[in-house]
Amino acid sequence: MPIASKPEEQSRWTALLLGLMMILTPALGVPSEDLLQDTLKSAIVALMVLGTGMLFFWHQRYRQSPVVWHGLMWLPLGLAAYALGSMAWSHAYLAAVEAARWLVLSLLLWLGMNMRVEDLEDRLLWGIHWGATIASVWAAWQFWGNLSLFPQGANPASSFVNRNFFAEFVICALPYSLFLLLRARDFRVTLSLAAGIGFNLAALMMTGTRSALMALLVLCLVLPLIVIRCWPQLAVSNWGLRKNLVVAAIIAGSCLLFGSIPTGNPSLAAEFGAQSAIDRASSRTASVAAATEYTTGSFSIRSVMWAATARMALANPLAGVGAGAWEVEIPRYQTAATVTETDYYAHNEFLQLLAEYGIVGAAFLGGLFAYLLVSAYKTWLDRTSAGTAHAPLRAFALTSLLMLLIVSNAGFPWHMACTSAMFALSLSLLAATDSEMGSTCRLQVSRHRLHGIGLKSALGACTLATAFALFASQQAAVAERSLVQSAQLAMLIGGSPDPRSPDWRRTKSQMLDLVRQGIAINPHYRKITPMVADQLALWGDLKNALWIWESVDASRPNVIAIICNIARAYMELGDLAAARKYFERAQSLQTHASIVRALDIELLSREGKIALAKQRLETLFDSSTMDGDFALLAYKIGTKIKDGALIVQALEWRVKHQSGGSVETWLKLGAAYDKQPDVRDPDKALAAYRAAMNATPEKYLEITRRRIPEAYRTLLPAR
Repeated sequence: MPIASKPEEQSRWTALLLGLMMILTPALGVPSEDLLQDTLKSAIVALMVLGTGMLFFWHQRYRQSPVVWHGLMWLPLGLAAYALGSMAWSHAYLAAVEAARWLVLSLLLWLGMNMRVEDLEDRLLWGIHWGATIASVWAAWQFWGNLSLFPQGANPASSFVNRNFFAEFVICALPYSLFLLLRARDFRVTLSLAAGIGFNLAALMMTGTRSALMALLVLCLVLPLIVIRCWPQLAVSNWGLRKNLVVAAIIAGSCLLFGSIPTGNPSLAAEFGAQSAIDRASSRTASVAAATEYTTGSFSIRSVMWAATARMALANPLAGVGAGAWEVEIPRYQTAATVTETDYYAHNEFLQLLAEYGIVGAAFLGGLFAYLLVSAYKTWLDRTSAGTAHAPLRAFALTSLLMLLIVSNAGFPWHMACTSAMFALSLSLLAATDSEMGSTCRLQVSRHRLHGIGLKSALGACTLATAFALFASQQAAVAERSLVQSAQLAMLIGGSPDPRSPDWRRTKSQMLDLVRQGIAINPHYRKITPMVADQLALWGDLKNALWIWESVDASRPNVIAIICNIARAYMELGDLAAARKYFERAQSLQTHASIVRALDIELLSREGKIALAKQRLETLFDSSTMDGDFALLAYKIGTKIKDGALIVQALEWRVKHQSGGSVETWLKLGAAYDKQPDVRDPDKALAAYRAAMNATPEKYLEITRRRIPEAYRTLLPAR
């Protein structure tokens, strides 16, 4: 009989593998831009969870003991079932991705609840701690030494793509590090944990992520209550005053030491100054109270997304818009001022869940919060021997979940590999302790024998899912590499002095081959593909830009900017009927968006309906919605039809509303008064040319003077 067939050995190996997963997922990153960081992390979690499940079911053949089922399982399984169902009427690809995500997390939750609690404590929690510590080393290296090993956006992000994702993981892992510290009996282990916790705190402060810092303040309030409640069960109660003071001094000292070192990262120094981690955390936390943050800062951007998501949820209270379909449907609920998606997630997990899943999402949240409240009540009041023994672990698992719920109000940690795995594992810790505490409620905990056809089916499903996950991960890597390399080539060509040069022909061909390959594998990749089309349009290659934009539009049919780009491409290519069709689509989504109204006027002028186009423009000149883009459009149309009055009206609007007018605007206005018969006025032309000279810096005066007609140049005094 294999050694892992014994229940205790099987539990140890399962906990060890999942602990290894929690080390590798935050510690590993991609050293190139060819693959996104979370694609790698998602692959690690999916493959290790499925692989662990496959081994668990394989060795279950030799076990006679039943497996545990907990009522919590119905929560993620319910979301997975809804996601599978929404494939029939919503975005099938995104719904399938959501279903796969919830099924993997369901399996992770189930595996965790079928482990012994002592194995979870001795293996899994150490994996979480070491994963957070290694990730913190990467972040500190980026903060102090400008490590550029992992391509990312906002740094220091460790091995993550964004510093917020790293901070959210560390704050959720911190309660488990504290649990390991407070139960440690070996003095050397205690000292290393204390130093590690202080270091991780400093790394967290380096990010300046406000939601995580606010969660840290809540943790500081909750921790004393946990220690008071669980004091007799914690090893700290036997340390003695001297050791307690030493441990506290090490945590505070390491945090102050590492937190006081100023950044050596040039980009961070340019963004925030040569701040230390403590300075960064203090200034970022204080900015939460600043009024400007809600009008110009990141909170203002989030508030736009939250308002649009709330409108989406209220408009679809029962069925939702479909699992994963937030990014597809959000343009329909944005204001006229927003013509592209502000982001690909709502930055509030609760709002997004309600908007996508409707009443099923509400049931999930209600069930989750009810269970957590009951668990907290039970943990605090249960004075039985089993309840007392498991109280510390349950208290810190609840605290980790509390940290996750706090950061979920301003981010999307349920969609990120590390934090979503932490979510499932924290729930599994509570479920495992429920099981060992002997819950008598069958709706909460029950035990069933898994054998025969049921066991074979579970093993077969896990094996097939593992094989599919390997294939999907490989395809995702190829698609991302192709699209990223294509975008890089597009930026390289676009950054050259002459992107239209024949010298770029071979590079453009390679770029197009790569983007075709990426789209063929994954036609739903919204983040990178349009970047290539936008560059092509700038070079005048509208035919290739058009099919790329149309591939994006087929997957995301509500993005106003993409629809208007397609309409303009057709308009430039002479297909006015197709341009009109796309304009009408854009108009049906957002009638009053500036980009749509500008497209309407431009299309009317191309169709020869000049009088109507001029009427629309004149209406805009008299309204508060007039802006620089409309003024530029009026100038172009006026120049095309040789309407001097319209040209002058557009240029004078720019002079009045754009800081007194630029040199170029004054020169164009002078030319209009000089050459357009219907508005010709030499005195006004001379005044405009004089204003152009006055607006010109001293060293460029001669250049501006040469652009003024000879008849006026002699009338202008030298400056």
